[in-house]
Amino acid sequence: MFIIIFGKEKGTIVMFNETKTHEITVDVVILTIKNNALQVLLVKRENEPFKGKWAIPGGYVRLSENLDEAALRVLKEKTAVDNIYLEQLYTFGDPLRHPNSRVITCAYFALVRSEDIKIVSSPDLGWHKVEDLPALAFDHKEIIQYSLKRTRERLEICPVAYQLLPEKFTLTEMQKSYELIMQKKLDKRNFRKKALSTHGLIELEEYTKPSSKRPAKLYTFENIELNSKRAHFIKKGEK
Repeated sequence: MFIIIFGKEKGTIVMFNETKTHEITVDVVILTIKNNALQVLLVKRENEPFKGKWAIPGGYVRLSENLDEAALRVLKEKTAVDNIYLEQLYTFGDPLRHPNSRVITCAYFALVRSEDIKIVSSPDLGWHKVEDLPALAFDHKEIIQYSLKRTRERLEICPVAYQLLPEKFTLTEMQKSYELIMQKKLDKRNFRKKALSTHGLIELEEYTKPSSKRPAKLYTFENIELNSKRAHFIKKGEK
């Protein structure tokens, strides 16, 4: 049995075979702070549809995998890092999101420290500023925007931004990471007051290099646990 669906564009008619099994993919929005900007990792598609367009790294879910395992596999294939914050974002299932078949994708987002990433940019793989994205395949612009919204919401209940910071950081660096995620300037005095009361923040007896004019105190975060079935801190050696 076939079903006819009228598309968003005027005059568009798409026919689907109702007996065909839906295909399931995972897409992973990988975010980092690089060159003083919040950036997302994109790959250039080699095949149709959208050949030559930039896209979020992803792939089909294997029969032997659950969704989290598939997302983690994609993440490790692209970044080869272990210490990461990975969260299931949302399931995107618009019948017209894929022009040739019925594909449902479960999107994730990951926060990765730039110092942990060994990616060599190429014409087909590279970092892009979230404020200046190229034309993207499928509904990937919507997925990236949704991941930014979720990250901002997470900042209200858990300092996940520390996953984008060096292992040891200053409060100024912490504030900058928040500003890049929130896309707005924050009052320094109010931010420091709130940051110093953050659960898990540890003040170190260390400072930035003595050669600097005003050495700043360094901080780090202890391990943080989330009360969420969708979020995971993937530690070294964890599979």
